[in-house]
Amino acid sequence: MALFGNAHTINPATAQQDYERLLGQGEQVHAAFLLIRDTILFTDRRLILVDKQGITGKKTEYHSVPYRSITHFAVETAGTFDLDAELKIWISGSATPLQKTFTKGVDIYEVQAILTQFVAR
Repeated sequence: MALFGNAHTINPATAQQDYERLLGQGEQVHAAFLLIRDTILFTDRRLILVDKQGITGKKTEYHSVPYRSITHFAVETAGTFDLDAELKIWISGSATPLQKTFTKGVDIYEVQAILTQFVAR
């Protein structure tokens, strides 16, 4: 369960500028979501997970997942008592999925639709 309810979408143009150093030549951000301190970027080439670590958040891990590496994914919607939704992504060669938690500030169906758009290519 997330500690704060501040998950929300980020304007793709803003994310494009903020994370331009991570992007390849001509790569475009199509959608972005802020989850507490972490960020998820959906580009036209890959999924980028930005994981702020430590108390200060100065240490950051950037996890790049080419869409062709995603074998399957699942979403779990928020319930009456559990207010968070979850996204699970399985990557080829790994038995354990990547997991991200979304608060009600993000439409998990929108996240699923975006991921489907890129994985089903």
